[in-house]
Amino acid sequence: MSEIRKAHPKDRTAIAQIWNRIIRETAITFTTEEKDPTTLDLTDMIVLEAETILGFATLAPFRTGPGYAHTSEITIYLAEGAEGKGHAKSLLDALIKGAEHRHSFIAGISGTSIRAQNFFRREGFTTVAHIPQAGRKFDAWHDLILMQRILD
Repeated sequence: MSEIRKAHPKDRTAIAQIWNRIIRETAITFTTEEKDPTTLDLTDMIVLEAETILGFATLAPFRTGPGYAHTSEITIYLAEGAEGKGHAKSLLDALIKGAEHRHSFIAGISGTSIRAQNFFRREGFTTVAHIPQAGRKFDAWHDLILMQRILD
């Protein structure tokens, strides 16, 4: 049975390992610089199973300025092999439940990540922007898809 909880300082290494594999091996993120666990900001939530961290989710300001205070960008990353088991949904549900004073979430998704686009669509997000060639990684241009869910 999996458990969702807030990240602790001791979780930094496992979070960085998940994130760095995605940075090195995929175009899910356009980031190319690996995360240093010693300087990593703690994420909002992690999912564990038998004390093993299977993924994490973060909420960040969508843009700066007080007018954007009620909109957050959401990021969910899972460890290799943890996909397709409901962990991303559990993380999203936990973030939404704890999202006081938030009006909407924005997910920025690589155009190559059809699986993530389908996940967010199933969870009530709609595509609000498609930005062609917004990022470059692995000697190729990648589109950025912005999806939004407005909370009740």
